This record gives sequence, structure tokens and C-alpha cells, in this order.
Amino acid sequence: MNLQESLTMATKTLAANRLRSTLTMLGIIIGNASVITMVGLGEGAQRYISAQLETLGPNVLFVVPGSRETRQLGSLNIPRTLVLEDAVAISQQVPSVTGVAAESSDRQLITLGNRNANVNVVGTVPDFLTVRSFEVAKGRFISDLDISRSAQVVVLGDTLKTRLFEDEPALGRSLRVGGVNFSVIGVLDKKGSNLGLDYDDAVLVPITTQANRLARGERSPYGIDVSFITVSARDRESMATAEFQITNLLRLRHNIRDDDDFYISSQDTLLTIANTITGALTLMLAAIAGISLLVGGIGIMNIMLVSVRERTQEIGLRKAIGASQGDILGQFLIEAIILSVAGGIIGTALGVSGIVLIGVLTPFDAGISVSAIVMAVSISGGIGLFFGVFPARQAAQLDPIVALRTA
Repeated sequence: MNLQESLTMATKTLAANRLRSTLTMLGIIIGNASVITMVGLGEGAQRYISAQLETLGPNVLFVVPGSRETRQLGSLNIPRTLVLEDAVAISQQVPSVTGVAAESSDRQLITLGNRNANVNVVGTVPDFLTVRSFEVAKGRFISDLDISRSAQVVVLGDTLKTRLFEDEPALGRSLRVGGVNFSVIGVLDKKGSNLGLDYDDAVLVPITTQANRLARGERSPYGIDVSFITVSARDRESMATAEFQITNLLRLRHNIRDDDDFYISSQDTLLTIANTITGALTLMLAAIAGISLLVGGIGIMNIMLVSVRERTQEIGLRKAIGASQGDILGQFLIEAIILSVAGGIIGTALGVSGIVLIGVLTPFDAGISVSAIVMAVSISGGIGLFFGVFPARQAAQLDPIVALRTA
């Protein structure tokens, strides 16, 4: 019997038992769909995080208070070791940087008439716009004069402006931040959240104003403490130089002889960490989803063993009229492979549909991974071949006399 005849016979046999064949394929279908969807979701998460980090600004370094070890241990009491004067010193004494923006954030109650909102109030400096790649949609941003005067002025994020003023103009209007009157001088373009802070739903004020009029709790004895300092290097090649120069400057300013009381990270560092985490999660999710492929393979073997028992008379009759062991082995293997490959194709279609759905319903730009599709379909076909061998061999080794008597 040639391959075409075996394929035709296997197809007719499976078609005659549609419900059983469909249920047998179910494990393979679910496994393939899960693997493709999980890999696509993981890749989408990586792209989303990369896009978020790119919005932080070009060639950016982040100087954060507290040692790397302190922050990695998740301490709730991070020491306030960076002050506004550190940012000023970096701007004036580090030649490889083009902009420095200190930031200090706190949550405050914003009141406009009978409308209230509890949002992040970010104290910052004029260089914030260029360093963090923000644009002003209306009005102006904080100026050096506002900093020197601790002016009671605010710049609103796009979302917060809509929440408070709806379609009405905001410029020149007054509102209360933490019980203090402020005047709206500008509205930012919509940007989205990054570093866990949604600037679209935040208020930006001069950092001196926040320290002198809004700050709550202890103050640093060395000046206005900041949450972090963002530094823009001259170009990508200057980032390592800038990091080295900033480290030396801050060690001198802070009189450090042993461990640093700050640490510096870059977009590349953050991206590497994020990709490592999402890559590990993607691999874990794909491995968990792959278990269902194994379960599907066991299901195929189980059904094929049942099929061998049910078709004992057919096997005996075919061997009695001259079918060889290879013919019987080939037919049962082809049946197992058809089940697994068909399940793989259907599962692939469902997985691709799931990826499209994820792209529509979530912010993740979930991509269709060709390698994941090829891998899933190949594995499902291999599983069908592997788990089909035992029942196929059992069928091929049946003695025709015994098979006909048993039937």
C-alpha cells in the first residue's frame, strides 16, 4: 500500500469518528493556541515597556537617592540623599550633559469649585521639558523666575485639565493645591505614564514652591530634597562619560569614602532588566502552556490504543489478505499525525486570533511570532508521531489469526 492510499484510508477512518477525533485534537488545539498567545503576549509586553522607556527622553540617565542595595531590598525608608543643589552642580560642572531636571513628587488634594482630585504634584525645574521630551500644548512652562520667586503657578497634565475644567479654558484660572491658591499657566501635551507616574493626570509646580509651600514632613538639612534627578547626556556615546563624571562629583559633594548613597541607571539598564523579566515570564508561560501539548499527546495515544482494540478485526482481515506490518504501522501513524497537525493548525488560528484580540483590548502591541507558530506546529506534529508510535506498533504486531479470533 502506498502513502496516498494510507493517507486516504486514515482520513476516511477519522472522518467516520468525527466527535472522537475532535475531542482527541482538543488538547493539541488548546496547547498550540496557548503557546502562540503567551509568546505573542510576552513579546507585546516587551515592546510596550520599550516604548514606555523611550518616552523618558533621549540619552537619559537617572540619579536616584539611596544605594542600589537599599532600593533592591525594597526598603520603605529610602534616605533623602539628593538635593536640588546636586542637580545644579551637575548642570554647571559636568560638561558631557545638556540638561538636568530635578523632580520631587507628592500627592495633594486639588480643588476647583466643587470638583476635587487627589493627584501627584510634581515639583520640577524648567529643563524638565527638554530632558523628559515633553511639550506644552497651551500657555507656558515653569520659568527660572518662577523658581527664584517660589511662584504659586501650576502646569496641568492633559487628563487632569479635562477632569477639572472639561471644555472650558484653564489658562489664568485659579485652583487650590493642598489648600494653597495657584494660578494655571500652562497645559502639557498628552504623553502617557512612565516610571509609574502618569504626568497626564498630574500637576507640575516650581520645585521651590513645592518645598516651601506644599512639602509635608521632615526636610533634608542640606537643601531641597528631590525624588530623583534626570540627566540628558550630550549624545549616546557620552552616556558612560557622563555617568562617570556625575558619580565623581556626587561622591565629592557627599564626602563619600565607602559605598555610594545614590546610584545611576540608564534607559539601557532599565530596558535590559525589563527584557530579562518579561523574557523569563514569557518562557514560563509558554512552558506552562506547553504542558497542554503533552496532555494532548497522551490523549492521542489513549484514543489510538482504544482504536486498535476496536479495529482488531479490521487489522486481522487486512493482514490476512496481505497487508504488511509496515502498512498497518503507517496507517496508524498517519492517523496520529493528522490529528496532531490538524489540531496544531486550528490551535494556531485560535492563537493568532487571541493575539489580535489582545492588541485590541490591551495597550500591548502583541505581535504574531512566526518562530512560535513554527515551533508549536512542529512540536504538535512531533508529539503525534511520538505518541502514535506505541499504539501503531501494537497494531502492526497483531497476529492475524489471533486478531480474527478475538474479533
